[in-house]
Amino acid sequence: MTFQCQRDCYMQEFATVVVSCSPAELKADTNGNKEKVKGFNVKLQDTILFPEGGGQPDDHGLIGDVPVLRVTRQGPEAVHFVGSALEVGQKVQLKVDWERRFDHMQQHSGQHLITAMADSMFGYKTTSWELGRQRSSIELDTPSMKPGQIEALEAAVNEKIRDHVPVTVQVLSLDDPALEKVRSRGLPDDAVGPIRIIDIEGVDSNMCCGTHVSNLSHLQVIKLLGTEKGKKNKTNLIFLVGNRVLKYADKSYSIERSLVALLKTGPDDHVDAVDKIQKNVKALQKSNLGLLRDMAVLTAQNFKLHPERGNFFTLHKKEGDNEFMSIIANEIANEDTLVFLTVGEEKGPGLFLLAGPIEKVAKLGPRVLEMLQGKGAGKNGRFQGKVNSMARRQEVEELLREHCNSEP
Repeated sequence: MTFQCQRDCYMQEFATVVVSCSPAELKADTNGNKEKVKGFNVKLQDTILFPEGGGQPDDHGLIGDVPVLRVTRQGPEAVHFVGSALEVGQKVQLKVDWERRFDHMQQHSGQHLITAMADSMFGYKTTSWELGRQRSSIELDTPSMKPGQIEALEAAVNEKIRDHVPVTVQVLSLDDPALEKVRSRGLPDDAVGPIRIIDIEGVDSNMCCGTHVSNLSHLQVIKLLGTEKGKKNKTNLIFLVGNRVLKYADKSYSIERSLVALLKTGPDDHVDAVDKIQKNVKALQKSNLGLLRDMAVLTAQNFKLHPERGNFFTLHKKEGDNEFMSIIANEIANEDTLVFLTVGEEKGPGLFLLAGPIEKVAKLGPRVLEMLQGKGAGKNGRFQGKVNSMARRQEVEELLREHCNSEP
Protein backbone atom coordinates (compact mmCIF):
# COMPACT_ATOMS: atom_id res chain seq x y z
CA MET A 1 0.00 0.00 0.00
CA THR A 2 1.15 3.52 -0.76
CA PHE A 3 0.00 6.38 1.46
CA GLN A 4 -1.30 9.77 0.38
CA CYS A 5 2.01 11.31 1.56
CA GLN A 6 3.73 9.13 -1.04
CA ARG A 7 1.23 9.81 -3.81
CA ASP A 8 1.44 13.59 -3.27
CA CYS A 9 4.46 14.59 -1.22
CA TYR A 10 3.48 18.26 -1.37
CA MET A 11 0.03 17.87 0.24
CA GLN A 12 0.01 19.67 3.61
CA GLU A 13 -3.60 19.01 4.78
CA PHE A 14 -5.81 15.97 4.30
CA ALA A 15 -9.21 14.73 5.51
CA THR A 16 -9.51 11.09 6.58
CA VAL A 17 -11.26 8.75 9.08
CA VAL A 18 -10.05 7.06 12.28
CA VAL A 19 -10.03 3.28 11.79
CA SER A 20 -8.73 2.17 15.21
CA CYS A 21 -7.41 3.62 18.46
CA SER A 22 -5.76 1.52 21.17
CA PRO A 23 -3.73 2.29 24.34
CA ALA A 24 0.02 2.17 23.81
CA GLU A 25 3.40 3.30 25.16
CA LEU A 26 6.19 5.16 23.42
CA LYS A 27 9.85 5.26 24.39
CA ALA A 28 10.59 8.95 23.94
CA ASP A 29 13.98 10.63 24.04
CA THR A 30 13.85 13.52 26.53
CA ASN A 31 17.13 15.44 26.82
CA GLY A 32 19.09 12.27 26.08
CA ASN A 33 17.07 10.11 28.49
CA LYS A 34 14.67 7.38 27.36
CA GLU A 35 11.29 7.75 29.03
CA LYS A 36 8.07 5.79 28.56
CA VAL A 37 5.12 7.95 27.49
CA LYS A 38 1.58 6.60 27.67
CA GLY A 39 -0.75 7.34 24.80
CA PHE A 40 -2.66 5.73 21.92
CA ASN A 41 -1.83 4.08 18.60
CA VAL A 42 -4.14 5.40 15.90
CA LYS A 43 -4.69 3.94 12.45
CA LEU A 44 -6.36 6.00 9.73
CA GLN A 45 -7.94 5.20 6.37
CA ASP A 46 -5.02 7.04 4.77
CA THR A 47 -2.38 9.53 5.87
CA ILE A 48 -0.17 12.39 4.73
CA LEU A 49 2.15 11.80 7.70
CA PHE A 50 5.09 9.71 6.54
CA PRO A 51 6.03 6.71 8.72
CA GLU A 52 9.78 6.42 9.25
CA GLY A 53 11.51 4.19 6.70
CA GLY A 54 14.12 4.08 3.94
CA GLY A 55 16.53 6.10 6.07
CA GLN A 56 14.01 8.95 6.40
CA PRO A 57 12.62 9.99 9.83
CA ASP A 58 8.88 10.16 10.36
CA ASP A 59 6.76 13.28 9.94
CA HIS A 60 5.38 15.43 12.74
CA GLY A 61 1.96 17.01 12.55
CA LEU A 62 -1.58 17.12 13.92
CA ILE A 63 -4.69 14.96 13.83
CA GLY A 64 -7.26 17.66 14.42
CA ASP A 65 -5.66 19.54 17.29
CA VAL A 66 -3.88 16.46 18.72
CA PRO A 67 -0.09 16.40 18.14
CA VAL A 68 1.33 13.27 16.49
CA LEU A 69 4.47 12.24 18.38
CA ARG A 70 5.58 9.31 16.20
CA VAL A 71 4.53 7.60 12.98
CA THR A 72 5.69 4.05 12.26
CA ARG A 73 4.90 1.47 9.59
CA GLN A 74 3.47 -1.93 10.48
CA GLY A 75 3.27 -3.95 7.28
CA PRO A 76 0.93 -2.06 4.94
CA GLU A 77 -0.36 0.30 7.66
CA ALA A 78 0.84 3.53 9.28
CA VAL A 79 0.49 3.81 13.05
CA HIS A 80 0.24 7.29 14.61
CA PHE A 81 1.15 7.65 18.30
CA VAL A 82 -0.81 10.44 20.03
CA GLY A 83 -1.37 11.54 23.62
CA SER A 84 -5.18 11.65 23.50
CA ALA A 85 -7.72 9.04 22.42
CA LEU A 86 -9.62 9.51 19.16
CA GLU A 87 -13.07 8.11 18.38
CA VAL A 88 -13.22 5.30 15.82
CA GLY A 89 -15.15 6.42 12.74
CA GLN A 90 -14.45 10.08 13.48
CA LYS A 91 -13.61 12.28 10.51
CA VAL A 92 -10.37 14.14 11.14
CA GLN A 93 -8.18 16.73 9.42
CA LEU A 94 -4.47 15.98 9.18
CA LYS A 95 -1.83 18.71 9.04
CA VAL A 96 1.83 17.98 8.38
CA ASP A 97 4.73 19.94 9.86
CA TRP A 98 5.68 21.27 6.43
CA GLU A 99 9.05 22.75 7.36
CA ARG A 100 10.22 19.37 8.69
CA ARG A 101 8.68 17.46 5.76
CA PHE A 102 10.17 19.66 3.03
CA ASP A 103 13.57 19.49 4.72
CA HIS A 104 13.38 15.68 4.65
CA MET A 105 12.29 15.75 1.00
CA GLN A 106 15.29 17.90 0.08
CA GLN A 107 17.79 15.78 1.99
CA HIS A 108 16.37 12.49 0.71
CA SER A 109 16.20 13.48 -2.96
CA GLY A 110 19.64 15.04 -2.58
CA GLN A 111 20.95 11.73 -1.28
CA HIS A 112 19.57 9.89 -4.31
CA LEU A 113 21.25 12.37 -6.63
CA ILE A 114 24.63 12.27 -4.85
CA THR A 115 24.52 8.47 -4.65
CA ALA A 116 23.78 8.11 -8.37
CA MET A 117 26.46 10.58 -9.46
CA ALA A 118 29.13 9.12 -7.13
CA ASP A 119 28.45 5.74 -8.71
CA SER A 120 28.45 6.92 -12.32
CA MET A 121 31.50 9.20 -11.94
CA PHE A 122 33.75 7.09 -9.70
CA GLY A 123 32.10 3.70 -9.26
CA TYR A 124 31.58 4.33 -5.53
CA LYS A 125 28.54 2.42 -4.25
CA THR A 126 26.36 3.69 -1.41
CA THR A 127 26.05 1.09 1.36
CA SER A 128 23.93 3.18 3.78
CA TRP A 129 22.97 6.74 4.59
CA GLU A 130 21.76 8.83 7.52
CA LEU A 131 19.41 11.81 7.50
CA GLY A 132 20.62 13.70 10.57
CA ARG A 133 19.02 16.64 12.36
CA GLN A 134 21.65 19.12 11.20
CA ARG A 135 23.64 17.32 8.52
CA SER A 136 23.37 14.08 6.58
CA SER A 137 25.89 11.50 5.44
CA ILE A 138 26.28 8.82 2.79
CA GLU A 139 28.44 5.77 3.45
CA LEU A 140 30.45 5.05 0.30
CA ASP A 141 32.21 1.77 -0.43
CA THR A 142 35.66 3.33 -0.78
CA PRO A 143 38.43 3.92 1.78
CA SER A 144 38.80 7.59 0.81
CA MET A 145 37.86 10.39 -1.58
CA LYS A 146 40.33 12.91 -2.95
CA PRO A 147 39.51 16.64 -2.60
CA GLY A 148 39.34 16.92 -6.39
CA GLN A 149 36.71 14.17 -6.53
CA ILE A 150 34.57 15.90 -3.93
CA GLU A 151 34.76 19.18 -5.85
CA ALA A 152 33.88 17.44 -9.13
CA LEU A 153 30.95 15.59 -7.55
CA GLU A 154 29.60 18.79 -5.98
CA ALA A 155 29.80 20.60 -9.31
CA ALA A 156 28.04 17.73 -11.11
CA VAL A 157 25.08 17.44 -8.72
CA ASN A 158 24.51 21.20 -8.71
CA GLU A 159 24.57 21.22 -12.50
CA LYS A 160 21.72 18.69 -12.46
CA ILE A 161 19.81 21.00 -10.10
CA ARG A 162 20.29 23.92 -12.51
CA ASP A 163 19.05 21.73 -15.37
CA HIS A 164 15.60 21.41 -13.70
CA VAL A 165 15.64 17.60 -14.03
CA PRO A 166 12.19 16.08 -13.30
CA VAL A 167 11.71 13.53 -10.50
CA THR A 168 8.81 11.12 -11.02
CA VAL A 169 7.27 8.22 -9.13
CA GLN A 170 6.33 4.83 -10.56
CA VAL A 171 4.48 2.05 -8.75
CA LEU A 172 5.34 -1.47 -9.99
CA SER A 173 4.13 -4.91 -8.94
CA LEU A 174 6.58 -7.26 -7.23
CA ASP A 175 6.71 -9.50 -10.32
CA ASP A 176 7.29 -6.66 -12.82
CA PRO A 177 10.50 -7.45 -14.80
CA ALA A 178 11.27 -3.72 -14.86
CA LEU A 179 12.31 -4.03 -11.20
CA GLU A 180 15.46 -5.87 -12.28
CA LYS A 181 16.82 -2.63 -13.79
CA VAL A 182 16.12 -0.57 -10.68
CA ARG A 183 18.83 0.24 -8.11
CA SER A 184 18.08 -1.16 -4.66
CA ARG A 185 19.75 -2.28 -1.43
CA GLY A 186 16.91 -4.78 -0.89
CA LEU A 187 13.32 -4.67 0.30
CA PRO A 188 12.20 -4.86 3.96
CA ASP A 189 11.22 -8.35 5.14
CA ASP A 190 7.62 -7.21 5.69
CA ALA A 191 7.28 -5.45 2.32
CA VAL A 192 3.91 -6.14 0.69
CA GLY A 193 2.01 -4.89 -2.34
CA PRO A 194 3.36 -2.69 -5.14
CA ILE A 195 6.90 -1.28 -5.15
CA ARG A 196 7.50 2.45 -5.41
CA ILE A 197 10.24 3.67 -7.78
CA ILE A 198 11.78 7.15 -7.65
CA ASP A 199 13.07 8.13 -11.08
CA ILE A 200 15.42 11.08 -11.61
CA GLU A 201 15.17 11.51 -15.36
CA GLY A 202 18.33 10.32 -17.09
CA VAL A 203 20.18 10.01 -13.78
CA ASP A 204 18.79 7.33 -11.49
CA SER A 205 15.94 4.87 -10.89
CA ASN A 206 15.70 3.57 -7.36
CA MET A 207 13.30 1.69 -5.08
CA CYS A 208 12.28 3.98 -2.23
CA CYS A 209 9.36 4.51 0.15
CA GLY A 210 10.33 8.07 1.14
CA THR A 211 9.02 11.49 0.22
CA HIS A 212 10.78 13.38 -2.58
CA VAL A 213 10.73 16.62 -4.54
CA SER A 214 9.13 16.61 -8.00
CA ASN A 215 12.03 18.42 -9.66
CA LEU A 216 15.71 18.70 -8.77
CA SER A 217 15.40 22.50 -8.91
CA HIS A 218 13.48 22.25 -5.61
CA LEU A 219 16.71 21.12 -3.97
CA GLN A 220 18.08 24.65 -4.53
CA VAL A 221 21.71 23.69 -3.88
CA ILE A 222 23.87 20.87 -2.49
CA LYS A 223 26.99 21.46 -0.41
CA LEU A 224 29.42 18.60 0.22
CA LEU A 225 31.13 19.47 3.50
CA GLY A 226 33.80 16.78 3.30
CA THR A 227 34.42 13.20 4.40
CA GLU A 228 34.97 11.27 7.60
CA LYS A 229 36.45 7.81 8.06
CA GLY A 230 33.69 5.22 8.05
CA LYS A 231 33.42 1.63 9.23
CA LYS A 232 35.10 -1.33 7.53
CA ASN A 233 37.32 0.68 5.19
CA LYS A 234 34.47 2.91 3.99
CA THR A 235 34.02 6.69 3.76
CA ASN A 236 31.21 8.87 5.07
CA LEU A 237 30.44 11.78 2.76
CA ILE A 238 28.85 14.68 4.70
CA PHE A 239 26.33 16.87 2.87
CA LEU A 240 23.67 19.59 3.19
CA VAL A 241 20.78 20.28 0.80
CA GLY A 242 18.57 23.30 0.19
CA ASN A 243 17.42 25.25 3.22
CA ARG A 244 20.07 23.59 5.36
CA VAL A 245 22.74 25.22 3.21
CA LEU A 246 21.14 28.63 3.78
CA LYS A 247 20.94 28.05 7.54
CA TYR A 248 24.55 26.86 7.58
CA ALA A 249 25.68 29.98 5.71
CA ASP A 250 23.72 32.23 8.06
CA LYS A 251 25.15 30.54 11.16
CA SER A 252 28.68 30.60 9.73
CA TYR A 253 28.42 34.32 8.96
CA SER A 254 27.13 35.05 12.47
CA ILE A 255 30.06 33.14 13.98
CA GLU A 256 32.45 34.95 11.64
CA ARG A 257 31.18 38.37 12.77
CA SER A 258 31.51 37.35 16.42
CA LEU A 259 35.10 36.22 15.83
CA VAL A 260 35.90 39.50 14.08
CA ALA A 261 34.75 41.37 17.18
CA LEU A 262 36.63 39.09 19.58
CA LEU A 263 39.88 38.67 17.66
CA LYS A 264 40.02 42.21 16.20
CA THR A 265 41.04 40.78 12.82
CA GLY A 266 39.41 40.04 9.48
CA PRO A 267 38.12 36.52 8.66
CA ASP A 268 41.22 35.64 6.62
CA ASP A 269 43.40 36.14 9.71
CA HIS A 270 41.27 34.20 12.21
CA VAL A 271 43.32 30.99 12.07
CA ASP A 272 46.61 32.81 12.67
CA ALA A 273 45.05 34.86 15.48
CA VAL A 274 43.71 31.78 17.26
CA ASP A 275 47.03 29.97 16.81
CA LYS A 276 48.83 32.92 18.42
CA ILE A 277 46.36 32.97 21.34
CA GLN A 278 46.79 29.22 21.91
CA LYS A 279 50.58 29.58 22.04
CA ASN A 280 50.26 32.46 24.52
CA VAL A 281 47.88 30.44 26.69
CA LYS A 282 50.30 27.49 26.77
CA ALA A 283 53.13 29.79 27.80
CA LEU A 284 50.99 31.34 30.55
CA GLN A 285 49.86 27.92 31.77
CA LYS A 286 53.48 26.77 31.98
CA SER A 287 54.42 29.92 33.91
CA ASN A 288 51.40 29.54 36.19
CA LEU A 289 52.31 25.93 36.98
CA GLY A 290 55.81 27.04 37.92
CA LEU A 291 54.42 29.69 40.25
CA LEU A 292 52.01 27.19 41.83
CA ARG A 293 54.87 24.79 42.51
CA ASP A 294 56.92 27.58 44.12
CA MET A 295 53.88 28.63 46.16
CA ALA A 296 53.35 25.04 47.32
CA VAL A 297 56.94 24.79 48.56
CA LEU A 298 56.78 28.17 50.33
CA THR A 299 53.41 27.34 51.91
CA ALA A 300 54.76 24.10 53.36
CA GLN A 301 58.02 25.68 54.56
CA ASN A 302 56.12 28.53 56.24
CA PHE A 303 54.05 25.97 58.16
CA LYS A 304 57.11 23.97 59.21
CA LEU A 305 58.86 27.11 60.48
CA HIS A 306 55.88 28.33 62.50
CA PRO A 307 56.63 27.91 66.24
CA GLU A 308 53.00 26.98 67.05
CA ARG A 309 52.20 24.94 64.03
CA GLY A 310 50.38 22.08 65.78
CA ASN A 311 49.66 18.67 64.24
CA PHE A 312 47.06 19.71 61.67
CA PHE A 313 47.48 21.67 58.42
CA THR A 314 44.68 22.61 56.05
CA LEU A 315 44.47 24.73 52.89
CA HIS A 316 41.94 25.39 50.16
CA LYS A 317 42.92 27.06 46.88
CA LYS A 318 40.68 27.70 43.92
CA GLU A 319 43.55 27.32 41.43
CA GLY A 320 45.63 24.19 41.73
CA ASP A 321 45.88 20.52 40.87
CA ASN A 322 47.01 17.18 42.30
CA GLU A 323 50.65 18.10 41.84
CA PHE A 324 50.20 21.31 43.88
CA MET A 325 48.70 19.32 46.75
CA SER A 326 51.31 16.56 46.52
CA ILE A 327 54.19 19.06 46.77
CA ILE A 328 52.76 20.54 49.97
CA ALA A 329 52.16 17.09 51.48
CA ASN A 330 55.67 15.94 50.52
CA GLU A 331 57.30 19.07 51.92
CA ILE A 332 55.50 18.78 55.26
CA ALA A 333 56.09 15.01 55.40
CA ASN A 334 55.68 14.65 59.14
CA GLU A 335 54.40 11.41 60.65
CA ASP A 336 52.57 13.37 63.36
CA THR A 337 50.91 15.97 61.12
CA LEU A 338 47.57 15.45 59.38
CA VAL A 339 47.33 17.41 56.10
CA PHE A 340 43.98 18.21 54.47
CA LEU A 341 44.16 19.99 51.09
CA THR A 342 41.50 20.91 48.53
CA VAL A 343 41.43 22.74 45.20
CA GLY A 344 38.43 23.93 43.17
CA GLU A 345 35.35 26.09 43.53
CA GLU A 346 34.32 26.82 47.12
CA LYS A 347 30.82 25.35 46.70
CA GLY A 348 31.44 23.26 43.60
CA PRO A 349 33.45 20.22 42.49
CA GLY A 350 37.17 19.82 43.01
CA LEU A 351 40.01 17.62 44.28
CA PHE A 352 41.16 16.70 47.76
CA LEU A 353 44.16 15.11 49.46
CA LEU A 354 44.39 13.76 52.99
CA ALA A 355 47.92 12.82 54.12
CA GLY A 356 49.66 11.95 57.38
CA PRO A 357 49.68 9.11 59.90
CA ILE A 358 48.68 5.90 58.15
CA GLU A 359 46.05 4.82 60.68
CA LYS A 360 44.43 8.26 60.88
CA VAL A 361 44.27 8.62 57.09
CA ALA A 362 42.85 5.12 56.62
CA LYS A 363 40.17 5.82 59.25
CA LEU A 364 39.21 9.37 58.21
CA GLY A 365 39.59 9.13 54.41
CA PRO A 366 36.27 7.35 53.72
CA ARG A 367 34.48 9.80 56.03
CA VAL A 368 35.89 12.74 54.07
CA LEU A 369 34.71 11.14 50.81
CA GLU A 370 31.22 10.70 52.20
CA MET A 371 30.91 14.29 53.45
CA LEU A 372 32.23 15.80 50.19
CA GLN A 373 30.25 13.40 47.95
CA GLY A 374 33.42 12.19 46.30
CA LYS A 375 35.21 9.20 44.84
CA GLY A 376 38.73 8.19 45.73
CA ALA A 377 41.07 5.71 47.40
CA GLY A 378 44.19 5.65 49.49
CA LYS A 379 47.15 3.73 50.89
CA ASN A 380 50.36 4.32 52.80
CA GLY A 381 49.19 7.49 54.52
CA ARG A 382 47.61 9.12 51.44
CA PHE A 383 43.90 9.34 50.56
CA GLN A 384 42.80 11.44 47.59
CA GLY A 385 40.16 11.80 44.92
CA LYS A 386 37.51 13.92 43.24
CA VAL A 387 34.59 15.54 45.06
CA ASN A 388 31.24 16.74 43.74
CA SER A 389 30.74 19.54 46.28
CA MET A 390 32.93 21.56 48.62
CA ALA A 391 29.85 22.82 50.49
CA ARG A 392 30.71 20.81 53.64
CA ARG A 393 34.45 21.46 53.53
CA GLN A 394 34.33 23.49 56.76
CA GLU A 395 32.61 20.60 58.53
CA VAL A 396 35.31 18.21 57.31
CA GLU A 397 38.01 20.56 58.54
CA GLU A 398 36.38 20.79 61.99
CA LEU A 399 36.05 17.00 62.15
CA LEU A 400 39.73 16.49 61.34
CA ARG A 401 40.88 19.22 63.70
CA GLU A 402 38.78 17.77 66.53
CA HIS A 403 40.19 14.32 65.85
CA CYS A 404 43.77 15.63 65.97
CA ASN A 405 43.14 17.56 69.21
CA SER A 406 41.48 14.60 70.92
CA GLU A 407 44.44 12.27 70.42
CA PRO A 408 47.75 12.64 72.24
